[in-house]
Amino acid sequence: MRQAADFVTWFRSAAPWIHAFRGKTFVVAFGGEVVAGGLIESLAQDVNLLTSLGIRVVIVCGSRPQIDAALNARGLTTEFHYGQRITHPKAMDCVKEAVGRLRIEFEQLFSFGLPNTPMAQSEGVRLISGSLLTAQPVGVIDGIDLQFSGKVRDVDAETIQHALSNGDIVLLTPIGYSPTGEAFNLSMEDVAASVATALDAEKLIFLIDAAGLPPLPGAKTKRARAQEISRELSAAEAEMLYKAAAQSPELSRMSEATLRALDATVRASKTGVARTHLIPRGTDGALLMELFSYGGIGTMITEAGLETLRDASIDDVGGVLRLIEPLEADGTLVRRGREKLEAEIGQFSVIDHDGFVAGCAALYPFAREGLAEMACFVVAPDYRGRNYGEQLLSRMEAKARQMRIKRLFVLTTRTAHWFIEHGFVEGSLDELPEARQKLYNFQRLSKIFLKKL
Repeated sequence: MRQAADFVTWFRSAAPWIHAFRGKTFVVAFGGEVVAGGLIESLAQDVNLLTSLGIRVVIVCGSRPQIDAALNARGLTTEFHYGQRITHPKAMDCVKEAVGRLRIEFEQLFSFGLPNTPMAQSEGVRLISGSLLTAQPVGVIDGIDLQFSGKVRDVDAETIQHALSNGDIVLLTPIGYSPTGEAFNLSMEDVAASVATALDAEKLIFLIDAAGLPPLPGAKTKRARAQEISRELSAAEAEMLYKAAAQSPELSRMSEATLRALDATVRASKTGVARTHLIPRGTDGALLMELFSYGGIGTMITEAGLETLRDASIDDVGGVLRLIEPLEADGTLVRRGREKLEAEIGQFSVIDHDGFVAGCAALYPFAREGLAEMACFVVAPDYRGRNYGEQLLSRMEAKARQMRIKRLFVLTTRTAHWFIEHGFVEGSLDELPEARQKLYNFQRLSKIFLKKL
């Protein structure tokens, strides 16, 4: 029964994302290691699941290990310059061979119906690929000619959008063609960032060889320093991390592949992609865990910070209810109900975290007595430790001062120490406004704390 209850809880919590992502475009990018390591079958199931939920998916697959294998089979080698292969003519033949094999493997995989998965009806989803990238040579860098190594010049966004509108999955491999008919070896990261930008994708997701990105050097809070990975970074912070990686021993565990993906996410963020994610490719279901859970599993990078502290509106009633209902059920908060909350929503402020209510507080002034009650002060469990409580308290204090309120008071049964730590002092019932004294619940025996402003 516990397992069933956990499933119901998870499914209900995922519902807002399922609704929000329908019709949006996601670009999912990964290196050829995913195919070589036998991880592609479960990933294909997850991609099909996204498609079945109405999400438009573009897959970008790299081919480095496949190219290396083709080169080794012919007794050939290549050198790299700043992480990019110098693709001589014979190496380009190996690139074509490797990419061709990859496409066949993907088409074969997505044609195979797997019982009890969205792939059970194989005719339901089609995989589309083709010459959708126009390329140009990288050229000569530091006196070194990279020959048939190229970069994306243009993306056939119209054709890709048409396929996505038909419910198809689009596969792009790192090879592009010039208007003069030449083929060029592209980097997977360049293709992914270029395509996400051209399609104005909602998300660009890289599967990498790490759990996520490490914290920024000199992270300000103990919580940030203690984290193994950063769960969220702004584009500016991600750029700082990338620039620091080559110099800081703290970041030495970041692989070259992860750095390339980080560089591409920064570029995509600067060109309008709202959300980019770096998630562990070795974790089964990482794509679903990142997209459909509050904490995610990897690192998310955004154009700007995710948190907004603002006045609540009638549209926030559902989010506030989801936040406070568990605390009402266990007796921590007095039960309000939707009707009362709708009537009082103008008293609330909320912390909006990427479209979801992560914290709330209400302010009820008693102007004649120069007092105001701070009530329904809640931060969601998944978001504690981010200073959201401090932000809400500062906002309540600022609003109270604007009303010429002299003291704040709270009634609490569970969080006395937090309020004491933030400047509140225990008081008595007769210090409250007379109207509030009449509403005091002697069965709850809430403690009273006051703070001078």
